[in-house]
Amino acid sequence: MLTGDDGAPVQLLSPDGQRRPHERYDRLLADLDSDDSNALLALYEDMIVTRRIDAEGTALQRQGQLALWPPFLGQEAAQVGSAHAINRDDFIFASYREIAVAYVRGIALPDLMKQWRGTQNAGWNPFESNMAPTQVVIGAQPLHAVGYAMGVQFDGAESAVITYFGDGATSQGDVNESMVFAASFQAPVVFFCQNNHWAISEPVGIQAHVPIGLRAPGFGIPSVRVDGNDILACLAVTREALEHARAGHGPSYIEAVTYRMGAHTTADDPTRYRDANELEDWKGRDPIARFEAYLTGSGILDDAGRSQVAEKADAVAAAIREATIHMPDPEPEELFEHVYAGPHAVLERQRDHFERYRAGFAEHSNHAPHAALTEGGH
Repeated sequence: MLTGDDGAPVQLLSPDGQRRPHERYDRLLADLDSDDSNALLALYEDMIVTRRIDAEGTALQRQGQLALWPPFLGQEAAQVGSAHAINRDDFIFASYREIAVAYVRGIALPDLMKQWRGTQNAGWNPFESNMAPTQVVIGAQPLHAVGYAMGVQFDGAESAVITYFGDGATSQGDVNESMVFAASFQAPVVFFCQNNHWAISEPVGIQAHVPIGLRAPGFGIPSVRVDGNDILACLAVTREALEHARAGHGPSYIEAVTYRMGAHTTADDPTRYRDANELEDWKGRDPIARFEAYLTGSGILDDAGRSQVAEKADAVAAAIREATIHMPDPEPEELFEHVYAGPHAVLERQRDHFERYRAGFAEHSNHAPHAALTEGGH
């Protein structure tokens, strides 16, 4: 059974970047300790690159190139660490904020932006990456994850499913109903909650008077709390939870205790509801600074390595900007595609009405040229 460490979040890296031995979780990082450091540097690179993607997404929205952007500044360790634990044949159901998870999963850079540019409802084919398009409806995706996991179980497959959501989603009925089903049928699913302390403007303490990770055992699901700003701890506990699912032991729950240093979305102003001192406190626990201190102290990362990663981050950001600005607009009729797997009478009627509505503009243009209207014809 998965448990926490006396209720305190599991931590394998101290805030100043010192590695802490752990009897239970060290075995899950043995490959990182034994290789030539490439795996550790890959974690670091993904954290740096995804933070750069986040900054670029925010800038593009401010410049009017995106309709909206959900910043994940401060949550890189939780997302990148957990994503590195997922096998290629596992399936992911994420919320809108797990852009770093999607990047690690290998989603094409332009596809990360289509939803926020408004050119597609979803940016990629889920069966090419084993990752569903990100969900904007709060707390809907755990239901999809559990249903998919039950299908995996029925098929006798040895893969697992992981679903991501935030602390605010844990108060949604969908999330709680999905845990009932997961526990009832022992579905091979991992619930990964990023507790970033704010459900838009509501602090987590209002909706949860006990640690969120303690809710899951009430459904019969073992849980663990992990320091969400410690990438090694996030990697280790997620590997353990996925092993648990693949071995046929049913669902488990992870509460990654982290912090959203930016806004909920670019439509939000956190200075209206959040104490500036709280933000400063969490900046002191920056997940990238902590991991960088560990790598530097271990002799794994030097100035040349930092420069190389920074160049990669800049190149990715430039590629995203180029793809976003030159992204073609969809044809209006595409709105009706991919709603159902096959033809649907109601949708076809709506499409017909829409096409005749658009055609009406063309007829009007033929009978009343713009020039005539502007030359006193009105």
